Amino acid sequence: MSGAATGGVRIVLRLEALCLLIAALLAYSKVGSGWGTFALFFFVPDISFIGYIANKRVGAIGYNLAHSYIGVVACLIAGYVLSAPTLVCAGIIWWAHIGFDRALGYGLKYSEGFGFTHLGRVGRAR
Repeated sequence: MSGAATGGVRIVLRLEALCLLIAALLAYSKVGSGWGTFALFFFVPDISFIGYIANKRVGAIGYNLAHSYIGVVACLIAGYVLSAPTLVCAGIIWWAHIGFDRALGYGLKYSEGFGFTHLGRVGRAR
């Protein structure tokens, strides 16, 4: 696996992710639809794991689509432009989920397998 962060860089990336999680939680506390809604939808991006049933490449693509801040930003902008508070809440929950995953070391996936991420190896393979 090439391109994985190591050492101090990996620590900084994980701390940044923790900061993003905290920022998302603060944002949700101001505009959210209640913490029950937050809890209900927090792990929805992990449905993308289903792609791994097909193969490692499809799994990595699906996971990366569901765990990239690109989708989060698009959702938040759409929610703002369309005056759709539900989209804003969804975007914030999504944002928090990604921050949580990355703070734990689960980065974007390489096609070698689920344990190969841009933040280094995770799981038993580590």
